[in-house]
Amino acid sequence: MLYLDSPIGIIEIEADNKYILSVNFVKQIRFKEKHNELNLKCKRQLEEYFDGNRKEFFIPIKTQGTKFQEKVWNALRTINYGEVCSYGDIAKEINNKKAYRAVGNANNKNNISIIIPCHRVIGSNGKLVGYGSGLWRKQWLIDHERKNKDE
Repeated sequence: MLYLDSPIGIIEIEADNKYILSVNFVKQIRFKEKHNELNLKCKRQLEEYFDGNRKEFFIPIKTQGTKFQEKVWNALRTINYGEVCSYGDIAKEINNKKAYRAVGNANNKNNISIIIPCHRVIGSNGKLVGYGSGLWRKQWLIDHERKNKDE
């Protein structure tokens, strides 16, 4: 585990020697830090993201979910930096247009925050809905990306 004290809270980064396994907001540091080359690289990339200097992540990740969840998470990674789409848009993207609620549930199971950008998904009415780490963080991330999009 490695921790990043970001502008919107503590982020816990878990990695093995090949993949980033999770990137999640936590209330406090829970474990003694153990770093390796990969979680240090992830921490640097996240720092660059928060500084407004990184729009894409180039780091190997490993997700563990159902086939449906994997489809959703892969679709999330196609949402451009600084843009948003709806749960319905993601459902259409994965060829299951009525599965917008299931898309929301898959978003909730995303264990690699920011890198798999579930924060870029909003309600069809344009309002913020559903973000396990708090809607205020979701708003901050969307605003941060919009502000830095064209720089």
